[in-house]
Amino acid sequence: MQNYTFFSYYSNNRYSFADLFFQKIVKAIVFSTKDKKLQEKPAMRTFQHKAELTEWVMHRKSLNKTIGFVPTMGALHNGHMSLIRQAKQENDLVVCSIFVNPIQFNKPEDLKKYPRTLETDLEVLAELGCDAVFNPSESEMYPEPEKKVYDFGMLDKVMEGRYRQGHFNGVAIVVKKLFDIVQPDRAYFGEKDFQQLQIIKAMVNMESLEVTIVSCPTVREPDGLAMSSRNVRLNGEQRLDASLVYAALKMAKELYPTHEVHQVKQRVTEKINASPHLEVEYFEIVWADTLLPVIDKEARNEMVVGCIAVYAGEIRLIDNMAFNL
Repeated sequence: MQNYTFFSYYSNNRYSFADLFFQKIVKAIVFSTKDKKLQEKPAMRTFQHKAELTEWVMHRKSLNKTIGFVPTMGALHNGHMSLIRQAKQENDLVVCSIFVNPIQFNKPEDLKKYPRTLETDLEVLAELGCDAVFNPSESEMYPEPEKKVYDFGMLDKVMEGRYRQGHFNGVAIVVKKLFDIVQPDRAYFGEKDFQQLQIIKAMVNMESLEVTIVSCPTVREPDGLAMSSRNVRLNGEQRLDASLVYAALKMAKELYPTHEVHQVKQRVTEKINASPHLEVEYFEIVWADTLLPVIDKEARNEMVVGCIAVYAGEIRLIDNMAFNL
């Protein structure tokens, strides 16, 4: 009968003992690290006051953290989420604002009907890892009546500017205020609102702001409809026919190289207006830099964009597509 001492038993079984011991140590380290990370991960902060957010931001910028900013009016959808994700990839911290800006609405009923889903929006942002949310009151943003008027030349006189007078002045004012509060390194905007994007770039140049404007591709539904907070207000028939907007833009892009501009515009208008649920407000083919209409398709090394606004009942849909990219 073999007589084992503890030492000889351990020596003969050293691998099993060592493996067991090593596994326990590794598990302890892994779980400790996970717990530590969960404890160290800061919760998303929500601010209602300008001064508090600015203080939070400036402290982090003093630590050489970069700030990405996504301004929204809430009712978040996948388009907004894509902006948050890109901002997170390119910055140390991400701030999102949720503020339904009253001075950019030229119809009071549109302001009243704009969807507000703050509780759900905050849950979405927390899940995406947004670091801070700014959700101010109207009085916080506008303690006094706003009197500033920007001169954007023709940029805000055509298309949206023609049908929504004062809209872009309101957009420029609130974005400038938000930039002053957040002090972002980069700010993210969707290309669906192409004219707005050009206005904001112009405002940044006019005000000599040190922020990079990042334009992000339009996010679409499976049938091509550009995602918008207003889409939830479409009824079943309107939602089905709304896909014609994207289909008409694709048709226009195909026709543009071989047809006159007025012919392309006519074909698009006829295609959309054939639906009893849709009506074209405008469709313009413009130079991307100036937003002025293309009259003659002269040889110019500039991007051409088809921009459209369509009513589905009382709901207004906008979209655009680059034609020569």
